[in-house]
Amino acid sequence: MRDKIITDVIIPAYRPGSEFLKTLSSLALQVSEINRLTVINTEEKYWDKAFEAEYPGMEVKHISKSEFDHGTTRYEAAKRSEADIIVFMTQDAVPADDRLIEKLIAPVVSGEAAVSYARQLPKEDADPIERFTREYNYPGVSKIKSSDDLKELGIKTFFCSNVCAAYDKKIYDSLGGFPHPLDFNEDMIFAGKLIEAGYKISYTAEAKVFHSHNYSGKEQYARNYLIGKTQAEHPEVFAKYPSEGAGISMVKKTASHLIKAGKPHLLFKLVWISGCKYLGYRAGKRSVK
Repeated sequence: MRDKIITDVIIPAYRPGSEFLKTLSSLALQVSEINRLTVINTEEKYWDKAFEAEYPGMEVKHISKSEFDHGTTRYEAAKRSEADIIVFMTQDAVPADDRLIEKLIAPVVSGEAAVSYARQLPKEDADPIERFTREYNYPGVSKIKSSDDLKELGIKTFFCSNVCAAYDKKIYDSLGGFPHPLDFNEDMIFAGKLIEAGYKISYTAEAKVFHSHNYSGKEQYARNYLIGKTQAEHPEVFAKYPSEGAGISMVKKTASHLIKAGKPHLLFKLVWISGCKYLGYRAGKRSVK
């Protein structure tokens, strides 16, 4: 890498709202310089020029809904970047402080890891189940993951989230970038390629964003359908390390947490949400012949 590390930030957006203003204003205040912020916005009619005033100089590219694809949209945006590090974020990931980018890229700059992903903190409106899920998946302790962890962690070794993640651009390019076209899971599939190629992934808990969702059963079904479908489409990554066991473990720990917290009435919701997740996941896997 160059003496001065150049970092680009890429954010796909669809119908961004007031929360996106918070994301932009926080990015504008980062102590670590952002060379270029690119937003790929789906459907220009939903775009508000106020966003551009919040982060002057951002590059905005408008695409149609039919053009959007989780893998392709990010792949094409990354292809145009000449930075040393590319950071992918989602429109609803709000930096927790002005040192997010600095902390996030640190393991990549030092060479400790090829990818670094941030801790996701629950938002104020997160329900108890979603709050525990965020704390379970994104604890307060950082960890460097490599192929040495596959025996113990299994598929969780590949866990990485483009809600907020930084990539070494040279390594990203050398491995062909995100698979495309791809409906979902581009981050985990690429992380699997990284691990198989001998590189490391950093879960960087010091880099924090506020990000959570109170999904309905229907929304969980749809989301997990795509997870199951993309996993079935990429057996080279997922066939050896099935994810069902990790999901069951999280449900059990969430149930235990709810009971200890004096909220056993939420067990009914947990069972419903978990059932929707599982049914969606199985349906997605069966959809690939």
